Amino acid sequence: MAEVELRQVEKRWGSLTAVRDLTLTIRDREFLVLLGPSGCGKTTTMRMIAGLEPVTSGEILIDGVQVNDRPARDRDISMVFQNYGLYPHLNVRENIGYPLRLRKVGEPERSNRIADAARKVHLEDYLERRPRELSGGQRQRVALARAIVRTPNLFLMDEPLSNLDAILRVSMRAELKHLHHELETTTVYVTHDQIEAMTLATRVVVMNKGEVAQIGTPEEIYGDPETLFVATFIGSPPMNCIRGTLSGGIFENADAKISKLQEAISGDVILGVRPEHVSIAPAEGADITGTVFAVEYTGSGLLVVVQVGNAMVTAMGNPDIRPKFNDHIGLTIDRAGIFFFDADSEKRRRA
Repeated sequence: MAEVELRQVEKRWGSLTAVRDLTLTIRDREFLVLLGPSGCGKTTTMRMIAGLEPVTSGEILIDGVQVNDRPARDRDISMVFQNYGLYPHLNVRENIGYPLRLRKVGEPERSNRIADAARKVHLEDYLERRPRELSGGQRQRVALARAIVRTPNLFLMDEPLSNLDAILRVSMRAELKHLHHELETTTVYVTHDQIEAMTLATRVVVMNKGEVAQIGTPEEIYGDPETLFVATFIGSPPMNCIRGTLSGGIFENADAKISKLQEAISGDVILGVRPEHVSIAPAEGADITGTVFAVEYTGSGLLVVVQVGNAMVTAMGNPDIRPKFNDHIGLTIDRAGIFFFDADSEKRRRA
């Protein structure tokens, strides 16, 4: 397998800096996800690791060897793209085996390796079909099998599930998770989908504007965010954010007053709390009151969006008790679920 190091890597196009001062170690056998919105630099980072994009400055090392000037074909990597990249005139067997043909791997080894790769992604019954005869999920599995068949030291995956429908994405996430468990190949996976990141990753690198915002396990990123950007980008529905002033353990703004909070923090802050830590309550004695703006039934639960002054606060509700539009209701907040962020820098404030 492979360990990958990026040392102060930058990528610039003229005055535009796509990736800035990126230092990162991708551990041997881990599944690392580069996560962020469009334009944050995650795909550019992966392309530099692959050798498809030259580094402006800094170093990239694979197993301790600098590869800045080494072409992609000599880096022992396999890539899976969102558009599959299958050859329409070749059947599944030929598509999977194409990398082996290029390396002049002979029979019967080529047939054995094709069969083994097809088995890993459940394509044994489709080897004679052409890509046009396959569903989107089956085509993606062919692309995965073609990457697997080479037994590389490193997998690079660029939003491979983005073209699939919601149900297929769920099943393919399970396929990828199991595949990594079975192969233990170091994997770098690029996505803007935080659900994919949370379910697949060993560690997540959250990127924003060409820089790393936070690195950690999915649990650390979700439960202990360092910045407001990370806190609001991770989580569905997103974290509630309310601006105000904190003093003496009391948070206040024009529309809310919440007491029994951290006394060690003061000043202008943004109070952040996830919907699962906000509950519907009678208006009298509640932490916050507001007007029901929307009610969303999710099957397993209920999301209630409440307008509190200029802010929208989402709470998890009981599906059996549905408030009506424009009802005046109260919300109580679990103090253990509250985060505070500096109102100017948006960095986490800790007691």
